[in-house]
Amino acid sequence: MDRQNTTRINFRGEKVFIGIDVHKKTYTFSAWCGGVRVKVATVPADIAGFIPCIKKWFIGADIYSCYEAGFSGYKLHRELIKTGIQNIVVNPASIEVAAKDKKTDKRDSNKMGEQLSVGRLRGIYVPSEAEEQARLINRTREQFMKERNRVGHQIKSRLFQFGFIDKDDDRILSEKYLCETESLELPNVLKYSLGLLISHWRFLSQQVEDIKIEMKAQSFDDSYNEAIYQSVPGVGDVTARILSNELGDLSKRFSNQGSLFQYVGLTPSEHSSGEREMKGNIDRQGAARIRKVLVESAWRAIDCDEVLKDCFLRIASTRGKKRAIVAIARKLLGRMRACFVTKTEYCVGLIA
Repeated sequence: MDRQNTTRINFRGEKVFIGIDVHKKTYTFSAWCGGVRVKVATVPADIAGFIPCIKKWFIGADIYSCYEAGFSGYKLHRELIKTGIQNIVVNPASIEVAAKDKKTDKRDSNKMGEQLSVGRLRGIYVPSEAEEQARLINRTREQFMKERNRVGHQIKSRLFQFGFIDKDDDRILSEKYLCETESLELPNVLKYSLGLLISHWRFLSQQVEDIKIEMKAQSFDDSYNEAIYQSVPGVGDVTARILSNELGDLSKRFSNQGSLFQYVGLTPSEHSSGEREMKGNIDRQGAARIRKVLVESAWRAIDCDEVLKDCFLRIASTRGKKRAIVAIARKLLGRMRACFVTKTEYCVGLIA
């Protein structure tokens, strides 16, 4: 890194590492070269203008960059790659943070740039644009389901507030429940308020059903993955579609079980020192939505597969049911990958 004059540095042939803190309206970045921070700036969040500036500031350099996965998606990543900048998208939880450290955009970008320059950051899997589009279906369904649950809680909250249900009413909201509610003799204002909420709940339910039909149509274009996932006990139509959209062909995307478990967040945390080895709960750094459907599938699978049930009971007797079902979810996921590797459907009752 040579200085051409008092104000400009020659980066030709050097490696420059850039950490980018991405926001809706601005990009704050810190550039490192040769173990030294050489530039910090905040610029408008305009991809078309940002990338040429990076190229102009660091002419002739090999540029490496990173930013955190989040709301902004992968558009910036794809454009950086197109222009020859070697970018990675990182898990925010993987960035090392000092205890009680202040948080600012410049500090965040500086940490990313520094840690990238010494090889302490690894990129996450970046889906193709087609894969990202396919995921929108099941993720939209997930959003609508959450919204419907929220509206359901509001309906029951109104009824409880005015004494029309008691504290022990734990019935699941359904069309039958709503019809019973509508038949109650209610004050006019309460009836009007509940009527709006009930209409909204029914609208969301219809949207969820419409999305389910679209997911079914989507499965016809992905018949190979769909067949293997649906052969697994406890995995139904919707779960198979979610797993296929989020994980795809497990044999192609994950080179081993360890990387798969780490991605999903089913790797135990560890606190070991010297000869003392202690492993704790799962680290929860992976994809929570996948972990959720796997655990739900595991509960159903133990009723369909006696081998899995025996394993669950053995672990539950010493570690408790919660840890046992997570262990079954992990085992089930490992077997799914084995099915993709061997190109065979799941074999119920297999001891492994």
